[in-house]
Amino acid sequence: MRLRLGLSTCPNDTFAFHAILERRIDLRGLEFDADLLDVQQLNDGLFAGRYDVSKASFYAALLLAGQYGVVRAGSALGFGVGPLIVAASPGVSPTPGARVLCPGETTTATLLYRSLHPGMGTIRHVVFSDVGAALRRGDADLGVLIHEGRLTYERDGLSLVEDLGQSFERAADAPVPLGGILARLALPDDVVERFTAVLRDSIAYAWANPDDVLPTIQRYAQELDEDVIWPYVRLYVTDHTVDLGDDGERALRTLDRTAAAAGAVPAGTPALRVLGEPIALRNG
Repeated sequence: MRLRLGLSTCPNDTFAFHAILERRIDLRGLEFDADLLDVQQLNDGLFAGRYDVSKASFYAALLLAGQYGVVRAGSALGFGVGPLIVAASPGVSPTPGARVLCPGETTTATLLYRSLHPGMGTIRHVVFSDVGAALRRGDADLGVLIHEGRLTYERDGLSLVEDLGQSFERAADAPVPLGGILARLALPDDVVERFTAVLRDSIAYAWANPDDVLPTIQRYAQELDEDVIWPYVRLYVTDHTVDLGDDGERALRTLDRTAAAAGAVPAGTPALRVLGEPIALRNG
């Protein structure tokens, strides 16, 4: 069966999917037509019905719950991994008059900013990799950083204003859920099961063969240095990437309540479904 697949260009996704893209493992009868894009572009593609399986922001997943469910493998969530508010100089904070850059209308980062700082600033959306440069040019007062920017903002001369992930974690007593793999609800259950198994095999292959994976990561990454790439991979590819787990499901329910309280999800939107059965994680 051939599936239309969407992946982000971020190191955690290219790490996890390398063995699928390069056919290093048994694909269990599946074939893939893959697009590698910015996560907001993937969200837009899902809203347009372009993908059978795709990475998505969890905010987009909440909005798409009538058409897509969350695959148990492939998620990015945890403690200490959330988006950051930064500025070009110290002492800047969210205010009603602030000019704020966010990495896409349906990204989880934007949802967290709007939920935690309602009415604070005029938001403009840019590609995530353009946020830092725009701040340094003076095009905005605040920016919300995701992906590699979380690890490099100090090197790039930016100042931390707030860790939005930590703010969510304290308020929700749950890990912050950033993004995951969505599968079309119309797909047969056995196809979703095979895809999940293939993705887990691909993640295992990547951990066992990092030298083979590195060229694929560097082909798409914003930061090419290994001293950025590998800490990033270790931060975002975790046990939760192998299986969402109970904490992950609780985090998604909490994010759903957060979005509903902020009026960010239309009334009557179905609850987001997690597809498949959980497996035991190596750390319990």
